[in-house]
Amino acid sequence: MPNERNENQRKNIPRPKATAREPGDMNPSNGQALWCRGLSKTFRKREKGRRIEVPALVGVSLEIARGGIYGIIGPNGSGKSTLVRLLSTLLLPDEGEMRIFGHDVVTEAQQVKRMINRVSVDAAFFKKLSPWENLIYAARLYGGERTKAREEARRILEVLDFPVEKFYSPMQELSRGQQQKVAIARAILTSPVLLLLDEPTTGLDPKSKLQVQAFIRRLRRDHDATILLTSHDMEEVERICDEIAIMDRGEILVSDTALGLQQRYRANGKLPSLEEVFIRVTGHGWEPEVEEARALAKKQTDEPADGGGGT
Repeated sequence: MPNERNENQRKNIPRPKATAREPGDMNPSNGQALWCRGLSKTFRKREKGRRIEVPALVGVSLEIARGGIYGIIGPNGSGKSTLVRLLSTLLLPDEGEMRIFGHDVVTEAQQVKRMINRVSVDAAFFKKLSPWENLIYAARLYGGERTKAREEARRILEVLDFPVEKFYSPMQELSRGQQQKVAIARAILTSPVLLLLDEPTTGLDPKSKLQVQAFIRRLRRDHDATILLTSHDMEEVERICDEIAIMDRGEILVSDTALGLQQRYRANGKLPSLEEVFIRVTGHGWEPEVEEARALAKKQTDEPADGGGGT
C-alpha cells in the first residue's frame, strides 16, 4: 500500500553515523527549535535520453534557538526552497537528520506538522473562493473555532493593510501581492511555533514589505515564535534576522550575525555590505547567470563586426 511504502522510505533514510555529539547538537534541554545535520537531497531527471542527478542539498547542517529569526540568503537554485520543503515534511531527505523541538521530522512527521506552518512564493489557494473562505477553511482544518478565526483573520489582514473591499473577492481576482498577504495570514492564523517563510515578501511593494517585516518581528515578540526566513533581499534579512546563512549550490557556506559576517570579511579596515560578503564567500555575484549574460553581451559589443556589405 502507498502509506506502507512511504513509511518504509522514512525508515530507510541513511542517518549520520553514531559519533560523539558536538556541543551545539540537539538534546532535550538546550532550547533549540530546529536542528539539522548532514542533510542531502538529489533530484533525478532525464535529459536527452540520459538520467542526470542534480544535487539540491549537500550536507547541510544548521540550528536555530527557540524564539530566533534565522535568515538564509542565496540565488535561485541554491537549495533554499528544497530545505524548507524538507523541514515541512513535503520531501524526504536522501541522507541526514532533522529535529524540530526534539521531534524527528521524518519519523514523527505528524507531531511536527502540528507545530509548523509554511509560506512559499508559490502559495496555493482555492482560487474561486475569497480570502475569508480560504482562511476560515485553513483555521477549521487545524481545529480552530469559526467565529474566533474570523476575528483573528480580520485583525491580521488589517495589520498587513489588506484592502477591506477585497475580503470577499475571489482569490483569482487579487494581485500577486494581495495573494501573498493572504498566504502570510493563513500561516499565522494557525499559531505555529515554527514558521517557515520561503521568500514571503516576493511580489510585494516596498510599503507592504516593511509591514510584513514588522509583523514577523511582532510575531516573535508576542507569540514566542521561531522563524526561518529565506530571501533574495539582503536588506530584509539584515533588518530582521538574528543570524544569517549564505547558501550556494546546495551548501550553507557560512553563518553569523550580519555584523559578524561583515567583520569577518572586512578589508582595509572597511566593513563590506552584505552583498559584498556574499560575493567574497561564494566567489561570484548575486545572479551568476545575469553576470554571464552581461559579460557575453559586452564581449559581442566589443568585437569588430564581420566585414562585407549587405546581402
